[in-house]
Amino acid sequence: MSVTVIVPDIGGAEGAEVVEIFVAVGDLIEVEQSLIVVESDKASMEIPATVAGKVLELRVALGDALSEGDAVLVVEAEAPAQDSTELAKPPVTQAVAAEAEAASEVGNGSQDGSPAALSAVTESTDSGLQEPEPPPAAVSTSPAPSQEVAQTKSESDVYAGPAVRKLAREFGIDLLSVTGSGRRGRILKEDLQAFTRKNLQKSAEILTGTGVPVVPEIDFSKFGEVTVEDRSRLDQMTATNMSRSWLNVPHVTQFEGADITDLEAFRQSMKKEAEQLGNKLTPMPFVLKACAVALGAHPKMKSSLAAAGKELVYKQYCHIGMAVDTPAGLVVPVIRDVDKKGIWQLAEEIREMAARAREKKLTPVQMQGGVFTISSLGNIGGEGFTPIVNTPEVAILGLSRAEIKPVWDGESFLPRQILPLSLSYDHRVVNGGDAGRFLTDLAGLLSDVRRIIL
Repeated sequence: MSVTVIVPDIGGAEGAEVVEIFVAVGDLIEVEQSLIVVESDKASMEIPATVAGKVLELRVALGDALSEGDAVLVVEAEAPAQDSTELAKPPVTQAVAAEAEAASEVGNGSQDGSPAALSAVTESTDSGLQEPEPPPAAVSTSPAPSQEVAQTKSESDVYAGPAVRKLAREFGIDLLSVTGSGRRGRILKEDLQAFTRKNLQKSAEILTGTGVPVVPEIDFSKFGEVTVEDRSRLDQMTATNMSRSWLNVPHVTQFEGADITDLEAFRQSMKKEAEQLGNKLTPMPFVLKACAVALGAHPKMKSSLAAAGKELVYKQYCHIGMAVDTPAGLVVPVIRDVDKKGIWQLAEEIREMAARAREKKLTPVQMQGGVFTISSLGNIGGEGFTPIVNTPEVAILGLSRAEIKPVWDGESFLPRQILPLSLSYDHRVVNGGDAGRFLTDLAGLLSDVRRIIL
């Protein structure tokens, strides 16, 4: 039997671009084998096979935009698989049937011939149903309608299908402002895209005209040989998000050094136990746990602005993002309920999330809901840096390379291992006193990890 493999739930991502295809017609595939890679605004995800068998037909090509329920390929399954067959059913089947029934009722005279009634049963060209003609204009001998009458026209009078209307509602597009390019002025999905693109260009021009100059394009090849590479969609979106945060958030960064000598001694003493558990105990689980305790004591540090700055949302949960550097770009998986988990569990989740990030297997949901972010340079180097706040969060912690430094204990200098901390924050919400108290408490927790359990 033939089974159509579709795009599963990808966390609500719409229009994810196909960037890699791993199979071809005639290939034999196994269950869970990676078929394609799609890239959304926030992550890259592999779509696995839900059945085993021979590939009969590819339904996608590089550059296609896919959403949940879209067909990927057709497989001649080795054996009937009820679960896979159910997954293969297009999610629009019931909608198409309902619209076909509505079209039948129109043919039987159970509905009127108004544009609203006709547009309610208009199908996309993929549905296989015949597209109804728009109603003919009424013949009238009265004078041309006045401007006041024209203003009473509503969206129900617009000639557009239900899918287009739904998309317009989701993006807040006034269909009365869109010019249809379809037959007899019907508004198509492409018309909505063109309308949105035009408005975005206007917004960019307005922004440029209000004090943000555009960096001029330069032909670098005139100075010597160059190589040009396309940036990944993830890289481009990261750049956009960083620019938005930098332009909208008044950043301040404060620095502190945490004495982690005792923490490192304890961590090294647990190395053998970690190996027995098949785990790896890095400093990150301790930093996550210390941050959770400090955030609980300073709730403003995990709040967010709302209602155009008139309200402050205090979150009662503690999900912390962890920036991971991958070949495809920077991604931030979120570790949930850090305040409720122990060091061993956090260590396991960190290892798993980092691996999924590098393998492009993170889902959008796994990168949402953070209240605070940690960005670690680890052993890469540096004594400090100024991380950019990951809005709508109000603070981010940067970790640099720990070094042995002499510390005065009141009588003599002792060699201590110092971890540089860099805390950037949104000065609209967090003031210097808030940040200073948080950073001091965090450094104290890292200096004596026993305080984490208090």
